[in-house]
Amino acid sequence: MFNLFNKRNPEPPQDVKAIREQLLTAIKQELQKLEGGEGKHIKGLALLIACLPAEKFMYESAVFAEDEGRFKNEIQRIVDDFAIDLPENWTMQINFVEELSTDAIKLSGINASLYIRTPEHVVVTKSKTAYIRTLNGESEKMLYKIGPENGKINIGREHKVQVSDGFFRINHIAFPDVSTNEANKFISRQHAHIEWDSNTGSFLLFADEGGIPPRNKVKIRSVGDHNPVKLNVVELGHTLLEGDQIILGELAVLEFSYNDVDNN
Repeated sequence: MFNLFNKRNPEPPQDVKAIREQLLTAIKQELQKLEGGEGKHIKGLALLIACLPAEKFMYESAVFAEDEGRFKNEIQRIVDDFAIDLPENWTMQINFVEELSTDAIKLSGINASLYIRTPEHVVVTKSKTAYIRTLNGESEKMLYKIGPENGKINIGREHKVQVSDGFFRINHIAFPDVSTNEANKFISRQHAHIEWDSNTGSFLLFADEGGIPPRNKVKIRSVGDHNPVKLNVVELGHTLLEGDQIILGELAVLEFSYNDVDNN
């Protein structure tokens, strides 16, 4: 079957085949930790790889970088053989990063980590209305009221911008390009977006193409937690909690709240 899973290799893999086997083994081990049918609820996997520039070509070959679906098929074979029940529509994303995110699962024996996107516990809130307040940087408004009816709430530099595919994007929380505020210049035109998730009863923050390394950054710092969460992939959302501060680029800061602070 997969006799590679019976091997133990504490040394870093030295060739393409060894890298692929180590990644598949580590991913399999993490998926097997899911209990009580949790696998059925997995929305997607995101693999983060931090390797030396001289080794990147080996890692790219190991994950079939030119054929994104092929590595997913390798994982699918594993989950089928080991009865790890994933839904048919699960997604796979692979990103090369400079450093691994501390909120992802560190994979054993290799410099990579894994996000497993599953529905989180329902967050009980007073309402489906939230507020985004600009703490640093110059946005078109200082306070934005958001709700499920708003759909996808884009965040970025300039209100209306033409993106790489030729279409125009509307940033609902926009930081004007003409501003003299230093924070604005570090914000991408396609930086991030917020969506309401009815499954969890909460708002989720997603990084967009312009807000992930190596282009730019999206970080979240929760109240009482001094270790910010960095968003490194575009498909995995972060549940926003009361008082979360969202850092865009280097200096711009937004605050998320379920309370209209201006009216309290």
